Amino acid sequence: MGILRRQALCLLLLASCAVPTDPSDRGIHRRLQPVQLSPLLAEVQRRAFLYFWETADPTTGLVPDRWPTPSFASIAAVGFALTCYPIGVERGWITRDQARDRTLTTLRFFAHGPQGPESSGTIGYKGFFYHFLDMKSGTRFGTVELSSVDTALLLMGVRFAARYFREDTPEEAEIRTLAEQLTNATDWRWMQPRPPRIAMGWKPETGFLSADWWGYNEAMVVYLLALGSPTYSVAPEAWQAWTSSYRWGSFYGFEHVGFAPLFGHQYSHLWVDFRGIYDGFMREKGIDYFENSRRAVLAQRAYAQANPEGFQDYSKNIWGLSACDGPADVTMEVNGRQVRFYTYAARGASHTEVRDDGTLCPTAVVSSLPFAPEVVVPATEALYRRYRPWLWGAYGFLDAFNPTFRFTQVPVRHGRVVPDVGWFDTDYLGIDQGPMVIMIENYRSELVWRLMRGDPVLREGLKKAGFTGGWLDAP
Repeated sequence: MGILRRQALCLLLLASCAVPTDPSDRGIHRRLQPVQLSPLLAEVQRRAFLYFWETADPTTGLVPDRWPTPSFASIAAVGFALTCYPIGVERGWITRDQARDRTLTTLRFFAHGPQGPESSGTIGYKGFFYHFLDMKSGTRFGTVELSSVDTALLLMGVRFAARYFREDTPEEAEIRTLAEQLTNATDWRWMQPRPPRIAMGWKPETGFLSADWWGYNEAMVVYLLALGSPTYSVAPEAWQAWTSSYRWGSFYGFEHVGFAPLFGHQYSHLWVDFRGIYDGFMREKGIDYFENSRRAVLAQRAYAQANPEGFQDYSKNIWGLSACDGPADVTMEVNGRQVRFYTYAARGASHTEVRDDGTLCPTAVVSSLPFAPEVVVPATEALYRRYRPWLWGAYGFLDAFNPTFRFTQVPVRHGRVVPDVGWFDTDYLGIDQGPMVIMIENYRSELVWRLMRGDPVLREGLKKAGFTGGWLDAP
């Protein structure tokens, strides 16, 4: 499929549903009716979708971690791709047959690929998969770890594919069969060397990584899949251990469970509709996880408005800290003070941590659309209007930019420095493209949320974690 180009985009229009202008309004997320997107957001979604459709290997379904810089494949990006293909069907960008064939190719690759404890020549072990795979051989890239969270993100895409492809045909039946096979093969109990928590990963050379997943971050789906597993389910105590390390606090007037980079408040929400359902921790606090993410977004925006570090361009519409590319690992003088800059890093601002070098990423903003459309829509428009010549390309917004970093004499790892404007990435990252496609769709139609509400593994995981209320209690 070729990349359709527009010579110009119309100015943003207001969504067809009424959106309160007061960011402190807590009630707007209880009902998100289907909306008509602005032309800009519709184009952001379409172009980001094309990243997956055009860069994936059609013989394996593997998706590159980044593009156009040559790279390995990211299994998390594959999980996002599997979620995006049905969205492409619903939007009319590809046919159902095209999406079905690409999905089937991808699931066959993962279901039939070699698994084992060997240090090379395999794609995974015990039903888990390596964080990165070689785009050509399809096997472990370098010495990367068997990743529990990246496997979980892949499996969420697998399970969504099974929920979408429900027709009574041999091909769609095979998609459902392979999805169950992949889900059932994942040995979550094995990934608990220090129960009840789940380890971050394992390497054949050294064994389990020393760190376990503890809340709060993107790994909610790790525990939900592990709790809901039909074959290797973990005990409910795992969720209690996960929530026991939550850090509740206030940041710029917004109380919430903290995690500084916004991707941690977005990833699990790509597939799970947390509106109106509560576990024990959130029931006690009187909010749900959706509201928690909303507060994290609004707090970070308030931080950018206050701009305590004095970074260039920060404002109510220029914000968005998350894990993304950056200019260089150097310390430079900015306005009379020393500032440490980073290449790829998990940037963020919360009561738990502030890690900020002036680098912003569009996915942090756009992927927050369902949580706070009244601030995300104008922020997206501002990014496009102000930085389009350097930040916009074939697949939409490039990964990151830093208006403060204007040091043309400093070599940068990725991207380029535009004199008197700042640093701009020249790559797209799969794990940042996917959330934009999915969250825009959840905002406009709730497609992913709606189908995943019926997923038996997810429902079982939520119930074992103690969630009640809302759609989860409905028959």
